[in-house]
Amino acid sequence: MTRHATSLPPGYFDARYAADPDPWNFADSPYERDKYAATLAALPRPRYASALEVGCSIGVLTAALGPRCDALLALDVAEGALAQARERGRALPGLRFLRAQVPGEWPDGTFDLILLSEVVYYLDAGDVARLAGRVRTSLEPGGDVVLVHWTGETDYPLSGDEAADLFLRATRDHLAVDRQIRTGSYRLDVLRGRDGV
Repeated sequence: MTRHATSLPPGYFDARYAADPDPWNFADSPYERDKYAATLAALPRPRYASALEVGCSIGVLTAALGPRCDALLALDVAEGALAQARERGRALPGLRFLRAQVPGEWPDGTFDLILLSEVVYYLDAGDVARLAGRVRTSLEPGGDVVLVHWTGETDYPLSGDEAADLFLRATRDHLAVDRQIRTGSYRLDVLRGRDGV
């Protein structure tokens, strides 16, 4: 399988959602259901004041995370995905959506949780470094960062392990590994902001 050499552009995702409203089967896949449950169970705190979800797609995980957040900002690059996410999360107070292409576009504010679920491997190494910088400057002291990545073969710029390892190296002076979980299909990395950084 030939990999993309650079970060995937918005058109890649727009085309996927135009061809299929749920191209990765987020709504019905047992893999996704179990991974979402593991992601929520791995969160170190029962509740967050201000969370950021990067790459919310159609909002399945967003809808499950929302009740644990006073405020949740969910980003995606594809308007087709965001339209579904808005509908899925319409009853949740404190939930906002924003179309943005990270790391170039990034919201203002600070967050005590930043969730990067199956998104970092869509970026090339340079953009992972830029994303790490964005996360460092917008994470509250002692805040949590959660990475989740499929570890199977893809045509994305990076594998799940490469993406997570690059991010961990780029943030090691600011984020400490709280826990790591590996299954046969994905890895989950929970990081905690170092106090005073």
